[in-house]
Amino acid sequence: MSERQYIKITDLKDMLKKSGKQYADKIAYQIKTKEGNYQYITHKEVRQKIDALGTALVEMGLKDKRIAVIGENRWEWEIAYLSIVCGTGTVVPLDKSLPENELKNLIERSEVEAIFYTKKYETILENAKNEGIGQLKHLISMDLEQHTKGIYAQKELIEKGEQLIKQGNQEFIKAKIDHEKMSIMLFTSGTTSASKIVALSHKNLCSNLMDIASILDVDCEDVFLSFLPLHHVFECTVGFLFALYKGAKTVFCDGIRHIPENMKEYKVSVMASVPAIYERIFKMIRKHIENQGKLEEILQKEEQYKNHSMEEKRKVFQEIHDMLGGNIKLLISGAASLDSKIEEKYRLLGLNIVQGYGLTETSPVIAIGTNQHYKLGSIGKCVPSVKAKIINTNQEGIGELIVQGPNIMLEYFGNRMDTKKALVDGWFYTGDLAKIDDEGYIFICGRKKSVIVLKNGKNIFPEEMENLINRIEGIEESFVFGKQMSEDKNDIKIFAKLVYNQEIIENTYKVHGEDEIFGAINEKIKEINKMMPHYKAIKGIVLTQEPLIKTTTNKIKRQQNLEQMRKEEMVCN
Repeated sequence: MSERQYIKITDLKDMLKKSGKQYADKIAYQIKTKEGNYQYITHKEVRQKIDALGTALVEMGLKDKRIAVIGENRWEWEIAYLSIVCGTGTVVPLDKSLPENELKNLIERSEVEAIFYTKKYETILENAKNEGIGQLKHLISMDLEQHTKGIYAQKELIEKGEQLIKQGNQEFIKAKIDHEKMSIMLFTSGTTSASKIVALSHKNLCSNLMDIASILDVDCEDVFLSFLPLHHVFECTVGFLFALYKGAKTVFCDGIRHIPENMKEYKVSVMASVPAIYERIFKMIRKHIENQGKLEEILQKEEQYKNHSMEEKRKVFQEIHDMLGGNIKLLISGAASLDSKIEEKYRLLGLNIVQGYGLTETSPVIAIGTNQHYKLGSIGKCVPSVKAKIINTNQEGIGELIVQGPNIMLEYFGNRMDTKKALVDGWFYTGDLAKIDDEGYIFICGRKKSVIVLKNGKNIFPEEMENLINRIEGIEESFVFGKQMSEDKNDIKIFAKLVYNQEIIENTYKVHGEDEIFGAINEKIKEINKMMPHYKAIKGIVLTQEPLIKTTTNKIKRQQNLEQMRKEEMVCN
């Protein structure tokens, strides 16, 4: 890959120092106030706040301790994270969607001594502290104006740190970073008992930041929309840390329903999100076009300009770009597979969408598509410092993807057995099945452990079939799984659970009631069956309006959905 210029960094403290010097007066955060006005924080001010908060934390006795952060996406979360990791101790970002019992479990397992949090978690965390859960001693609120009833206020700690620095306290500012030791503890998604702790270092994250910067067309004029949860390494590295590294501006989304209006409001140019969000935006665009009676005209233009440059397409479809603020430069899709039909539609409209791929264990980016290196359906090529290869390939060239590079985690903390399985001779075994073409483009086929093996030895990739099903008008999501049909454990047939939108189904297919709805959807499934080999045919469907069990980044939790399926009655064709 041809490389762009980027700032070389050894650790996150070094990143803040070097990029802060270059972009000091640029706006780092534009924040909407309760009154509807905007507050602006420059890159210089961000770094001053980090130094002040870090100084206060060290003065509290938290040097070399573990400190958690939990809450909605906001600038205080990001400041807290960096004040911990750049000279205080080890940061433990926690999933804001977890129920109370699981949160307490993670607090205990991670042995955190302090936790930054937003108002929503006040009662849970006060209970955890009062119950003596783990090592928890200090609660730090992102919302309080001043210390109250034994709870610290982040705002007041920053003010205190500023005073300490004025008095000559340089302990945090001069702290040396060991860029190869664990500084970030991340819990993988899954039930608490099954979740593993991924140990990451500054070197892991910074190698990834430099790799991304060397190939993506992003600069200090860009505006990033922060939407995915910050505890997730995809948003943390590609959104939050990358934006600060490049001197860009970050704005915070008001909620999933507000994404298009926020893109317009802030003139967003870069966004990292999951396929479900891009599918949602595409449906909104299509509905708008249909309501204006322009669908046929747009489809004709798509065909007419399909071989033109992205810049030319952008001009042709300016009206659609304006719906999203008119400033979109790069849309990155990750955390799950993006339907290639949706990907193609975006690019036909001149909206530059690329797929990226990675895991928590790889900090996260392994590969990503770029303006220069792009193929439909591919996750692009490996970033410069990462090597990838496929092992145990089948006749179609599909096998397990394994990778090597400075972004690979140190270990699964406290879990020697799983570390040994995942890291072999310096290679990380991703658990994903993929193929790599002659030009180095990687195509992900599915998770190794979710593949359904039929009696004839054929492999079924549920994700591939779910993409086809999800194209059915009125189907919001689907879950494909294998069901044992007799005492012979190899006698497996394909079934699908479909989540449908009743209003859309009734309006689209002119049907009413459960039986008619089932009939209409079943006809669509039969159409899909005709498009594929007989052994892949879907033999039974279950309809529901209840969402599937998913992680916070919208990945289907296959095992939990399977367990739920066992309790539900199957409806066979």
